[in-house]
Amino acid sequence: MEQFEFITKTAEETSAIASSLSKKVIASDVITLEGDLGAGKTTFTKGLAKGLGIKRNVNSPTFTIIKEYKDGRLPLYHMDVYRVEDEGEDLGFDEYFHGDGITVVEWAHLINDQLPSERLDIKIYYEDETTRKITMTPYGSHYVEICKELINESISN
Repeated sequence: MEQFEFITKTAEETSAIASSLSKKVIASDVITLEGDLGAGKTTFTKGLAKGLGIKRNVNSPTFTIIKEYKDGRLPLYHMDVYRVEDEGEDLGFDEYFHGDGITVVEWAHLINDQLPSERLDIKIYYEDETTRKITMTPYGSHYVEICKELINESISN
């Protein structure tokens, strides 16, 4: 399984990677986010939203499970499934995964059986107080191509 790694030293760098990713995603793309509390999952999502042209403030949907942002190039569906109690519970995720926008799922391992087989899994972890390691694991050729483009862009910058 191919993996792509990025190291960021600031929240702005994390956001910039997500913003670059936003230029490559298409409708019905699914991105999962895992990682340490406070490592940058919401920062990443904010960067993605900014890159999509979403003007509204993006924050974690911890208590609502799903927040929808529809004022950008593509709709963004931001899910935080940390509080989903039953992995088998049908909350309509499939409609989002195969819909007209981009779906970002925080704590996705909690609904693993409901996730589409083709997706981009992203893990964000602390390397130290300011440094983050972002690991992207693409499932499907579309996501492999996206990751290769991101790596090539980061090398040329």
